[in-house]
Amino acid sequence: MTPALIPPPLSLYVHLPWCVRKCPYCDFNSHAGKGALPFDDYVDALVRDLEHDLPLAWGRTVHSVFFGGGTPSLFPPDAIDRILQAASSRLRFAPEAEITLEANPGTAEHGRFDGYRAAGVNRISFGIQSFDDGCLQRLGRIHDSAEAEAAVRLAQDAGFDNLNLDLMYALPGQDLGMALADLERAFALQPAHISHYQLTLEPNTVFFAQPPQGIPDDDDAWDIQERCQERLAEAGYAHYETSAYAREGRQCAHNLNYWRYGDYLGIGAGAHGKITLGAEQTILRRWKHKHPATWMEAAGGAGAIGGDDRIEPSRRPFEFMLNALRLHQGFALADFEVRTGMSRDSIQAALQLAGQREWLVVSDSHVVPTALGRRFANDVIALFL
Repeated sequence: MTPALIPPPLSLYVHLPWCVRKCPYCDFNSHAGKGALPFDDYVDALVRDLEHDLPLAWGRTVHSVFFGGGTPSLFPPDAIDRILQAASSRLRFAPEAEITLEANPGTAEHGRFDGYRAAGVNRISFGIQSFDDGCLQRLGRIHDSAEAEAAVRLAQDAGFDNLNLDLMYALPGQDLGMALADLERAFALQPAHISHYQLTLEPNTVFFAQPPQGIPDDDDAWDIQERCQERLAEAGYAHYETSAYAREGRQCAHNLNYWRYGDYLGIGAGAHGKITLGAEQTILRRWKHKHPATWMEAAGGAGAIGGDDRIEPSRRPFEFMLNALRLHQGFALADFEVRTGMSRDSIQAALQLAGQREWLVVSDSHVVPTALGRRFANDVIALFL
């Protein structure tokens, strides 16, 4: 008997697309701001976009909200407040919903964090990347290490205790000692969560076209990763996802929902969403036009939609594994069934092969990646194509 698709928890993603300057490694849908940014017009367009997508989520509860970018902290607190007021009046918010705002230390201002907190934001994610001024310059960041530390303290002074710091490693000109020094600077600020990920040269970026000098080779990058993972564990940060480390109880709820193959509405220029339609027993992926001006003009109608894709059952195991196998705790086979509408028997051969290769530990109820499986994650996931 084919399991029924049961809608999982729902999140809301809000894309705010502008930055002061585009970083040379960034492949996100972000655009350097020129002149005064149209904050009010963009918020109006977000509300229209949300209203257009509401029929996909009638009656469902939002468990987390994430303001991503771009640089959301370019938007003034009153704009963030308007977005949250509009969303919470149209969708049911869980009482303890996690609401995250990404912030660039170079755009942090005294008083703004008080405003964000008053608007309902309860988690800040800082794009620090490094505390080494030379590394920051080579990455094209607009802040220095002193500004990074000051921005984190401003947020803490405003009452935020749920903070994430993004750090990158294997940077141009960086060695193991420098990567470990970045972690020590981060630990001194006592964040609840640290994202620690390797610099990759993504297509359609300046770094891909013109790779910088001094990037550590694969062996050196692996040494940095292993030693930094050890140091994060020693400092009390549990490694719960490929690039995510948290104090107890402080995992990122929004990202956990992604990795558990949860649902999310995506509003804003270039935003992506995934919605399980229980009545139709199908999964819909929807994305919006990427260019802010094009999207703003069409927001509120079908013209803002860049595409809709209904995920056929044959593709769902791969999609599920692409997310769930990032989690160190793995997943329950029962969750695979209700979130894909597929029987666990459909993946039995791939699970058996992965078990034989010691990539996964498979029991009657759970699947957990091994350390070897995490190292060869792409090979493991490919078994489910």
